[in-house]
Amino acid sequence: MAATVEELYRNYGILADEKEDLSKHKDAYQVILDGVKGGPKEKRLAAQFIPKFFSSFPELADAAINAQLDLCEDEDVSIRRQAIKELPRFASGENLPRVADILTQLLQTDDSAEFNQVNTALISIFKIDAKGTMGGLFSQILQGEDIVRERAIKFLCTKLKMMPDDTMTKEVEDYIFIETKKVLEDVTGEEFVLLMRILSGLKSMQTVSGRQQLVELVVEQAFLEQALNPADTDSVDRLLQCTRQALPLFSKNVHSTRFVTYFCEFVLPNLSLLTSPVAELDIQLEVLKLLAEMSPYCGDMDKLEVNLNMLFEKLLEFMPLPPEDENGENAANEEPKLQFSYVECLLFSFHQLGKKLPDFLIDKISAEKLKDFKIRLQYFARGLQVYIRQLRVALQGKTGDALKTEENKIKVVALKITNNINVLIKDLFHNPPSYKSTVTLSWKPVQKTEAAAIGQKRQSGEDIGATATTKKLPTNLPRRDARQIYNPPSGKYSATIGNFSYEQRGGFRGGRGRGFGGRGNRSRGRIY
Repeated sequence: MAATVEELYRNYGILADEKEDLSKHKDAYQVILDGVKGGPKEKRLAAQFIPKFFSSFPELADAAINAQLDLCEDEDVSIRRQAIKELPRFASGENLPRVADILTQLLQTDDSAEFNQVNTALISIFKIDAKGTMGGLFSQILQGEDIVRERAIKFLCTKLKMMPDDTMTKEVEDYIFIETKKVLEDVTGEEFVLLMRILSGLKSMQTVSGRQQLVELVVEQAFLEQALNPADTDSVDRLLQCTRQALPLFSKNVHSTRFVTYFCEFVLPNLSLLTSPVAELDIQLEVLKLLAEMSPYCGDMDKLEVNLNMLFEKLLEFMPLPPEDENGENAANEEPKLQFSYVECLLFSFHQLGKKLPDFLIDKISAEKLKDFKIRLQYFARGLQVYIRQLRVALQGKTGDALKTEENKIKVVALKITNNINVLIKDLFHNPPSYKSTVTLSWKPVQKTEAAAIGQKRQSGEDIGATATTKKLPTNLPRRDARQIYNPPSGKYSATIGNFSYEQRGGFRGGRGRGFGGRGNRSRGRIY
């Protein structure tokens, strides 16, 4: 039987006035619990009164929590908000993980105010018992509805970094790491990125050993023990996403060897066969950029000569021989296309790995092949000089806002690409070949001092983009959207600046299902 407003107030008064032993007024508390069966006014009062005396009636704990849950699911949003606001008051002892589980399920609400109330309640009990709260969250991530799982992961991704150090103890971080490993056994691409973001933000993961553990997790997800099927978009997508997650973790102490080896053995031989997971993505260039970014952190490689030879052969494919009748006049329709963006990546990767086997171009390839390579380098270098001069003229005198226009931004990147290639080619033309120069890959952020100096008359080609590249990547990398690619004219030497276009770096494919694993059916409905 539902209690009336008058009965609720009367029994509240009985409990509030008792100074010694509240437990003897069990009947009065039961009347308050019955308030959830009444109308809106009774329910609002019950939502406030039930948690106030909850701790005094342990034998009615389950009934009290269930009564509050009924209010959390009421049709009246104001009653739901009031009930949710009071839920943390039930979070004590063994009840806390259950309350955390309940609050996690309530994240599925579509009401923004109610959603914020749930977030606030979760944060408040997190500060009471972080590990217990994690238990409730991970329980739902592993077993809950898809929408609950998604929002619970996003909650952890956004809120954990705001927690104070005394809350995020080593014990709590270890628990997060263990539970996240369980979740990673069956995830989507988007979930994988969010979970890696959670783990990479933990204090315990900032050490060399911590970063190495994260790399191991990514290696497991990348399936590097399996050959790549270039026609399978999901396999290609998995490799791309895993490599992107691993990149910020690499350093002089945390090596990229397994990824670089895999790219040389399984990706480069199938480069032209790769199927892009995103329609507008230049998959070949994307792969080459990832390889270039990883190459400075490659450690000792078992099949270095074999892999270096594969890289060398792929480089030759993008470095054409000069036209046969090159006698000062362009052969009609025969001038090879100079693919600067591809060559920058391949040349940089070859230069990095070449340091580990400096006699490769001297002793490991034939004299005829070396001669062929130098002819290609020389032809490419001559084309470079033309484009570098054109770009410098176009940018000369431009500073500040003038360099911020889309056209000039792309020209700045184009100048970096051509300068980078120029520096690397000069190194390889040394006798014996040198591997001492350092360049910054063209898609890396332009430094202010570097950008401001572009328009100066005496700026040398080597100055732009010729800074050290072995500096460790930051943990929180910006999204790699809208990387710029320079497409010069296809002719041998053109009098005009070529066409420019954007290469959009692909993100996760929307609505492609469980690409990182076919997550099985999980329980549905209210499980608290």
